Amino acid sequence: MHRVTVATPACPPSWALLQRRLIAAMDAAAPAFVRRYTRADGTLVWRDSWPGMDGSDDGYESFGNFPLFYALGGSDEVHRLARVEWEAVTRQFTAYGQVYREFDAYYDWMHHGESYIYTYFYGLADPRVAVDRERALRFAAMYIGEDPEADNWDPVHRRLRSPITGSRGPRFVNSAEDWVTHRPVLDAYPPPFEDIPGAPGPLCQWTDDAVFAEVLSRLNERMMRADVPLNLAATSLVTHAFCLTGDERYRGWVLDYTQAWWDRARANGGVMPDNIGPNGVIGETMNGKWWGGYYGWRWPHGMNTILEPCVIAAANCLLLTGDARWLDLPREQLDLLCAQGERRDGALWVPHRHGDAGWYDYRRLNGRFHLHLWYLSQREDDWERLVGLGARDGWDTVAPGRDKGDQAHAEPWVRYLEGALPGYPEAVLQTGWNEMQRRLARMAADDGDPTEWDVHHWQDINPVQTEALVQLTLGGPQIIYHGGLLHVRLRYFDPAADRPGLPPDVAALVESVTASGVNVRLVNLDPLAPRAVVLQAGAFGEHRFDCVAADGGPSEPVADRWLAVDLGPGAATRLTLGMTRYAHAPSYGRPGMRR
Repeated sequence: MHRVTVATPACPPSWALLQRRLIAAMDAAAPAFVRRYTRADGTLVWRDSWPGMDGSDDGYESFGNFPLFYALGGSDEVHRLARVEWEAVTRQFTAYGQVYREFDAYYDWMHHGESYIYTYFYGLADPRVAVDRERALRFAAMYIGEDPEADNWDPVHRRLRSPITGSRGPRFVNSAEDWVTHRPVLDAYPPPFEDIPGAPGPLCQWTDDAVFAEVLSRLNERMMRADVPLNLAATSLVTHAFCLTGDERYRGWVLDYTQAWWDRARANGGVMPDNIGPNGVIGETMNGKWWGGYYGWRWPHGMNTILEPCVIAAANCLLLTGDARWLDLPREQLDLLCAQGERRDGALWVPHRHGDAGWYDYRRLNGRFHLHLWYLSQREDDWERLVGLGARDGWDTVAPGRDKGDQAHAEPWVRYLEGALPGYPEAVLQTGWNEMQRRLARMAADDGDPTEWDVHHWQDINPVQTEALVQLTLGGPQIIYHGGLLHVRLRYFDPAADRPGLPPDVAALVESVTASGVNVRLVNLDPLAPRAVVLQAGAFGEHRFDCVAADGGPSEPVADRWLAVDLGPGAATRLTLGMTRYAHAPSYGRPGMRR
């Protein structure tokens, strides 16, 4: 392994002090959060029963970023608690009836995606844990046709057999009980179909029993036997298995299933259809309509749940092959929507839904889809697509708080990479600190009755947040929350402790990324002791360091996925790293591991 030695001490910059202070504070806050809301066995202090098919995702989401935080440099205790809580939530929601064989019995892949990023982060935390590997392969088997009890995959038509799948297999008929917790929420959404008696729109009263009966009948008749684009999020589950094993059958399934959807879009005039029937026919259960599927172009969210899984699957295919051609899948959908758009006050508004009368629901296009596309491709035309959305007002503001996916600050991060927002590192770290304190204050004042709490209660209070650390230290965007994997330029390992993440007292800041390299600053905040850190090229070692130059000095060849850096007491450096992207098959293997 090539080694860079840095001995010259320097005064630590403010971003480095803030970064390490935030990590230390979250190390303390996470155990306090767990103590406050869980029993001695780790289960949530909550109700004795919970109906319907919903909820386990919210239990997992309450602690799901713990293993990612550990992999970034959080404490061993946070890692331990991450494992305790996954086991506890699994037991608790098995007792409720949502989980079976340690996997959600039946649900859609927006919610599966929210749940199982938790297990993907285990690969980053420690791929040597045997039970994690066993579960990952068992879960993947449920989707690639290797588990007869979970017969989700149709190999003849290259489709998943329902939009609601899981460890009990495809669910073709929903009961009223399945939807009992969702009905009040769905009152705020449009009707899923345009021919529901008593529900002409714009909203649909699911809490009206007569209306709900009509909705449920049509859901079962039209939606439940169709594959949907949302199921492309399952490619992350199977890519995760590949990164643990290198087994070609996992890679083959991801590529084949993604290609099947791409073929359908091209057969549909370029537009991704949102329903594929039992015989592989577009619109087969929808009277020939390519719209109207579950989490499709019309209901409930429209465009977002078409584009998100397209980006997730394309990114997974790129990771598995190194072939950037796969990014044409989301690029074609984005271009098609933008061609339907119109300019309003300099910003591009595009249709977010499609119904019997055509495209409608024009709104500003969220830039995160183009942002991920540009980050993955590093192509100039994808950058032009991003800035071509226009009206970048707000991109220079680091807004307070965080959203559910902890991905609220992607746009100002891009401005920082442009060189237009040099104060972003300090600002986003301060925002993270303030949000952590706000959540801890809410926890301290939380004296309500747990049996009355909403199922989202704990995830709204979880004080751990990772967006700033992912952006600043790894040089990439936060994951796509509904099932994406981590696509970044760098990872770090602590060789002294034999674990992932930044070593104690070490701070990192990625200042720029290009198609062929990355610039990163490293700081040792300990004025008395040296620190060693190993850098990895990519979250899965998929990239290769070609060369390194320290502090403007001569470039030295590396030709490896790892690079060792020795930082003397109080030392700091700026590394210019030449990089070939997607030079290796992705793997969770750590320095010194074969895989």
